[in-house]
Amino acid sequence: MPVAAVQTVLDLVFPPRCLSCGGFTGEDGGLCGPCWRDTPFITGLVCKMCGVPLPGRDAEEAICDDCLRIARPWTMGRAALLYTGVARDMVLKLKHGDRHDIIAPAARWMLRSAAPLISPDTCVVPVPLHTWRLIRRRFNQSALLAQELGRQGGMAVVPDALRRIRATPSLDGRTREERFAALEGAIVGARNRASRIAGRDVLLVDDVMTSGATFAAATEALHAVGAQRVCVLALARVAKNA
Repeated sequence: MPVAAVQTVLDLVFPPRCLSCGGFTGEDGGLCGPCWRDTPFITGLVCKMCGVPLPGRDAEEAICDDCLRIARPWTMGRAALLYTGVARDMVLKLKHGDRHDIIAPAARWMLRSAAPLISPDTCVVPVPLHTWRLIRRRFNQSALLAQELGRQGGMAVVPDALRRIRATPSLDGRTREERFAALEGAIVGARNRASRIAGRDVLLVDDVMTSGATFAAATEALHAVGAQRVCVLALARVAKNA
């Protein structure tokens, strides 16, 4: 039986479902009409450093108030979604619900947002989990996103370029200062992978960006092993009033 015919039969038996609500959709890995309309994709003018949406028209050097106050060790940053509503629900399903079917479309959305960050020599590195958290969760969602970004974007991926050497408490509900303090010294570059990072541009990937503390710690660790230029990319960005 031709492949197209097999796919038609499979679609009849297992019709495509919306990634968010589970309703029927026209294709696998998609959102239904209502969920698509309710998904807060980040478009238009954004902060060049953290990707948060900004009011006004396009500008080359738009920077949000937080990034003007806080020194960012990376070069540029972007996010695909605002961490609210349908987007928050999908991130939590990926992170805690084993919904790996979200990975491919999420990477596609991220890749679209990441266009200004990518150079011909860019390699992709995920933010690491501590060993004990990885054992409990069984996977690192940031590593899965990084692998798929590399596949879709034709970029090299170095999944073990960073190590989280100290377990950090949950950062939910913590102040910005507490987040930065908790991450200090917690992430280091893997010396046996330094040759794959040294002198290269790096796209550093995580699922959610809140204060930027995790990205900052990971960026500094990449610079310590010779990364030339680090840009950060999150699936979702927490924003005030989102």
